[in-house]
Amino acid sequence: MTKRRSFIQQSAVLGSGLILAPWLLEGCASGESSQSSTTEPETSSSPASMFFDISLAQWSLHKSFFKGDIDPITFPTLAQEEFGISAVEYVNQFFKDKATDKAFLAELNKRAADSGVKNLLIMCDGEGSLGATNDTERQTAVQNHYKWVEAAKTLGCHSIRVNAAGNGTEEEVKQAAMDGLGKLSEYASQYGLNVIVENHGGYSSDGHWLASVISGVGMDNCGTLPDFGNFCIDRVTDADGVSTCTNEFDRYKGVELLMPFAKGVSAKSHDFDAEGNEIHTDFVKMLGIVKASGYTGYIDVEYEGSKLSEKDGIKATKALLEKVGKQLS
Repeated sequence: MTKRRSFIQQSAVLGSGLILAPWLLEGCASGESSQSSTTEPETSSSPASMFFDISLAQWSLHKSFFKGDIDPITFPTLAQEEFGISAVEYVNQFFKDKATDKAFLAELNKRAADSGVKNLLIMCDGEGSLGATNDTERQTAVQNHYKWVEAAKTLGCHSIRVNAAGNGTEEEVKQAAMDGLGKLSEYASQYGLNVIVENHGGYSSDGHWLASVISGVGMDNCGTLPDFGNFCIDRVTDADGVSTCTNEFDRYKGVELLMPFAKGVSAKSHDFDAEGNEIHTDFVKMLGIVKASGYTGYIDVEYEGSKLSEKDGIKATKALLEKVGKQLS
């Protein structure tokens, strides 16, 4: 997720007369993009020939969730019936007041189970800075995440995704983040849960910095969630509110550095060419890096573009992952 709290709104080119690119229409025609509610749920999110499985990040539908067009409780069913994806990754922003709501979590579990969908993790934002250099502020952030550890356990997830953010020098925030992540990981270990960090802006988008933080924590249940397209370290916003990255870490090197600690991978996508390739990230090169690390877990679809609708963007990303996954497997 690229700065989920402040994503850039781009001009939409969709309309009732939109003609989809041939590669996307082929996916729809072959039944890869949707599944009837009466169809038996798939037991796997991906073709057996691929070295990874596919999951769906809830953030891919963030505009629809924020507008209230989709009820968060329906997400696992939607993932299976609309996209044929049988594993999901939640975002706490869409059910921020439900972390301790037993009835909500039970219903979410039921819908996932009824649809043959596996709950993988909860992406947690807005709970404070785990890399805060102020001890009290950092400890509060650690404790704020406890409820999400417990919610993730209830949902049968393996991890919560957190942010290693803080104000100060690189070394100051590094030491603080190691302390905050270490304490949260100790708590999560009691529940058999992982605490994983995404490259998510600031120092955390520096692959060397984040890898050194995770190495410094030195706990088996503290790892990473490498994101293909979120390596902007510094950015500026002009008077019109347009944000521009001024210091970006090499995405391929960044993923390579973070993969040894990975307990999940996020396939960020924005725009596609006529052949269905993502124009900002070489998926063949990126998935080659993932495979070379020995990773065989889930790779999520995380569409964040504007030129395609959210649903079409998800289908396009899934189709690309399947195409390249088969090619490399």
